[in-house]
Amino acid sequence: MKKKISMIGVPMDLGQSRRGVDMGPSAIRYAGAIEKLQELKYEIHDLGDIPINRPDQKINYNDGTNLKNLDQVIEANDQLARMIDEEIQKDRFPLILGGDHSIAIGTLAGTSKYYENLGVIWYDAHGDLNTGETSPSGNIHGMPLAVSLGIGHEKLTNIFGYAPKVKPENIVIVGARSLDPGERELIREKGIKVFTMHEIDRNGMAYVMEETINYLKNKTDGVHLSLDLDGLDPTEAPGVGTPVMGGMTYRESHLAMEMLADSDLLTSAEFVEVNPILDEKNKTADMAVGLMGSLFGEKLK
Repeated sequence: MKKKISMIGVPMDLGQSRRGVDMGPSAIRYAGAIEKLQELKYEIHDLGDIPINRPDQKINYNDGTNLKNLDQVIEANDQLARMIDEEIQKDRFPLILGGDHSIAIGTLAGTSKYYENLGVIWYDAHGDLNTGETSPSGNIHGMPLAVSLGIGHEKLTNIFGYAPKVKPENIVIVGARSLDPGERELIREKGIKVFTMHEIDRNGMAYVMEETINYLKNKTDGVHLSLDLDGLDPTEAPGVGTPVMGGMTYRESHLAMEMLADSDLLTSAEFVEVNPILDEKNKTADMAVGLMGSLFGEKLK
């Protein structure tokens, strides 16, 4: 991976309904993200946080849709895409700190224009493949992967002026254990590769990551990691907004990151959905930083 990293915080909590995840970037920095990566000999360019314009009311429904805070989510993701675009032109590795998972719309918009076949590893309890029609909640943080496939509200799918950002055959979802009916249908229709907790439990994380890496390495010219901390089991990572029991362990996740580091496939990454209000002594942010260390090559020996 590139030795120059551009770190961008996106203190966004408008893609969902629970306050607190907007403090995620601060919590991750406080947990020592910059110091960890500097110890690993990376040159860090911390660009601070993107300003988020909050709606006048608690939840704002725009354009007559059921999508919460649509205009504000579009504005923040457009800013993020433009910043990432500038940093890639400087030959730096984009590392994005969330914020809720709706920020992946901007991350993928800013990165995928540089790749013919960008691969995406979606490390998450959820598929985030909902649309306004299939979402039970109207929360845009449950839609970024569908949006990046060009499916959903036109203003979201066309952020940064083009769509789609990724192809279904270049996506691997790892750790899924909570999928809505519309998401399952879309996975079947598009042939998206998914490793649920069943495969991880049955075959082990090493097998799942080997399969993931082999699946992507010959068909992609870059790979983005989108890591939602709710992919981990909430007994270990309690500071997330949408916890689902029965998730991946911290140790399994370290192994996954170590294998990704060894593969040398990644060209960008994001860590999202850390919610300090729901956390225990910044435990989940500490885990995020620990996983960053493994992803960027930290070894025990």
